[in-house]
Order: sequence, then C-alpha cells, then structure tokens
Amino acid sequence: MVTIRGRRPSPTLLWWFGTGVLAAILLAISFPVSAAAYDVPLLVALVAATLQAGSLPPASAHPRGSTVLQFAGIVAFSLAIPVGAGPTWPLTVPGLLTLMVFVVLIAARHPWRPTAVIWWASVLLLVLLVLIDPRGRTIEDAATTVIVYTNVSLPLVIAVLALRHWAGIRRQLAEARRDVAMEQSQRAMAEERTRIARELHDVVAHGMSVIHMQANSAAYRISDIDPGSKAEFVRIAAGARSTIREMRQLLTVLRDEDADPSLTPVPGLDRLAELVESTRQAGATVQLAAPPPPELQTLPDPVSTAAYRIVQESLSNVIRHAPGAPARVSLDLAPDELVIEVVNEAPERPPPPAGPAGHGLHGMRERLRLLDGTLATGTTDDGGYRVSARLPRDET
Repeated sequence: MVTIRGRRPSPTLLWWFGTGVLAAILLAISFPVSAAAYDVPLLVALVAATLQAGSLPPASAHPRGSTVLQFAGIVAFSLAIPVGAGPTWPLTVPGLLTLMVFVVLIAARHPWRPTAVIWWASVLLLVLLVLIDPRGRTIEDAATTVIVYTNVSLPLVIAVLALRHWAGIRRQLAEARRDVAMEQSQRAMAEERTRIARELHDVVAHGMSVIHMQANSAAYRISDIDPGSKAEFVRIAAGARSTIREMRQLLTVLRDEDADPSLTPVPGLDRLAELVESTRQAGATVQLAAPPPPELQTLPDPVSTAAYRIVQESLSNVIRHAPGAPARVSLDLAPDELVIEVVNEAPERPPPPAGPAGHGLHGMRERLRLLDGTLATGTTDDGGYRVSARLPRDET
C-alpha cells in the first residue's frame, strides 16, 4: 500500500475554504428566503445577500472592506423590505444570522479594539436605519431585531475574544516551556564542555607540562650529556611548549560557552614549513613539495587549517607506525581544489606494538566531510603508506 503524504494546508487556506463554504450556504438560504418570505425584489435580494455573504471570507485579511460590504447588504435589505413584511425589520432572519456570523468571525481574527468598534458600528447602523426610514417605521418596529442581535451577538463576541486570549496565554506558556528546556539544554552543554576542559587540563595539559619541565631540566640532571642530546631535549621542550599553548587555546574555547571558535588562533599552511622542520628534528626524513607561501595564503582559513591538521596527523602516524621511514609531503593547487599527499616508504625497523585504535583517520574524514572534501588512504606496493586528500579551494 502506497501512502502519499502531502503538505499540511496553511491556516489562511483553511480560513478561506471554511468561510467560503459558510458564505455559500448562507447565500443559498438568504436569497430565496428574502425574496419569498419578505417580498424583497428578486434582484435586490440577490445583491444584498451576496454582499452580506461575500463579506465573510475577506473578514480576516481586510476587515474594513468586508465591513463595508456587510453594511451595504444590510442597508439594501432595510430599504427593500416592504412595510409589514416581517417582525425582523430592518433585516431578514437569514440576514440577521449572517451579520452575527460576521461579527463573530471578526472577533476570531482581530484584537478586541477593532472588534468592539465594528460591533458598536453594526448596532448603531441598525438604529440609524430605523431613525431615518423613509417609510415612517418607528423604533418599535425594529425592537425585536435590535434586542435579539444585541443579546445574542455580544455574548458570542465576548466568548470568542476570551477563547482567543486563553489560547494566547497557552501559547506563551508553551513558548516559555520551550525556552526553559532550551536553556537547560544549553546549561547542560556548557557543563559538559567545562567537564571536558577540566579533564583535558588535569590529564593532557598536566602531562605536557611535566614533559616540558623534564626536557628543560635534563641538561642539568644528566651529567656529561653530549651536545646532540642537549639540543634534542631543547627541541622536545619547544614542542611541548607549543602543544601546551594550543591546548590552552582549546581550553579557552571549551570553558567559554559564548566564545566563537572561528576567532581562536589556529595553525594553517603558513606554519607548514615549521611543522615539517619539527618532524625532521624528531628524527624523521621528510621532503616537502608545496607552492610558494603567497599562493597558499589565498586559501580560506578553514581549508588551510584542515590541510595543516591532515599533514600533521599523517606525519605523526609516520613517526608512530613507520619509525625511520622517509616521507614525502606534496601539495598541489589545482584550479578548484587543493590536493594533499603524504607518502612514506616501508619502515626500516618494526614499528612498536600497536596500542588501542586511535582517532587520527576518523578526525581527518570528519574535517574533510565538513568541507566537502575526500580522503583516500592505503598501503603502497613497496610496503609504505599513502594519505591522499582533496579539499575545495573555496569554503562551502
């Protein structure tokens, strides 16, 4: 069985459909009844009933124009009903019912002030029609119509306005509940960010601080240290210091829920040469083939940052999983995309035992997915490993 799900009709469309059907029913009743039971000329009955019924659909969007149509129909009936034709002068019974429906519709769609003005105007119109009747009919002849209209329409209008007010209060309460729920969700998110920042500070940042301190003090704690080892400890301390600086930037964003991460200083391809040099200092052999820095600076910041992080993670994987293996980093600026390739040869010595699965490749894919890029990874024919990424030159 196939189910077809359509778009829900809009409130405006439902209003026009409902009032249109109601207007058609009242017109079908008012026109023949006025002509047959009240001796109203056929053409006048048709025009007056059409004016009254036709004022119902536009009552929501055009209250003034619809009021003019409604009152014009009332005036036409008042002048056309013969003397002694019925006890409901200056209106017929269907005409009186149509007027009541009209003021109720006005109350259902408009505030109480314009509703009150239109209701009072309808009462005054009936009284004025009686007072200026050219055939000399008195207020006693219209007493039944005025009393019935006043006593029935006024409670209906008040009830509709009260229901609208109550519905508005319920909407405000629902919006307040949504605001409270959203605020609680944001508070929970802020608390989770703070907890993550605290864990990072207590574990990772503290560990990097210890490494930095030990690397700085190694030259004084170890006797007869050779210059090469001393320089290596200096590089370790510098790397730890740089990591601590980036960690503090990350913690600032996590702790401040109003912070804009896009404003946080992040590394880009302008620091690519520095990244390659630090990898070489860690003992790896790395070759870099990249366009001149001025061309790389034309890339948007998100693309530049993602490219830097991909190269950084790829070189970290070379150090961890292929110790001693030469690596080649190449960047190519095509007309529409940036192509990154990091390839390492087979390791000279067996890699250390594999620990728990990391999140490096997953993080690369996430970065590329956000930028509509692609990532291809896999082993090479000589036992090495290749990471190939493509990023659009324009941020999407």
